Amino acid sequence: MTNNNVCEVFCFDEDKVNRLQKDIERVDITGMSQMLKAIADKNRAKITYILCQDDELCLCDIALILDITIANTSHHLRTLYKEGIVTSRKEGKLVFYSLKDPNIKQLMTFALAHQERMTANV
Repeated sequence: MTNNNVCEVFCFDEDKVNRLQKDIERVDITGMSQMLKAIADKNRAKITYILCQDDELCLCDIALILDITIANTSHHLRTLYKEGIVTSRKEGKLVFYSLKDPNIKQLMTFALAHQERMTANV
């Protein structure tokens, strides 16, 4: 990297800096960061994606779709559950999972659209 990407002044817009410093203190960046980190794992991203495509899926079906073990799938779903991304319900011996919040579907849709635009620009 060249030094062309370095500012030569200390602060360009002090009002913006002050406003945004106050704003960032009010937002739960840590929680958002943890949620995004949970989805950032490839298998958890796949699980989240397929749950965007169907309202509810059984744990065993998710494992088959991803071609991973039920134990591995369960581990990933537990992480997604802890972060509030999925919810579950039990029916006899079956455990069904679904997205807890419809905003997750929007997040995935936006992320995929962004990825497609970036791939198209290469």
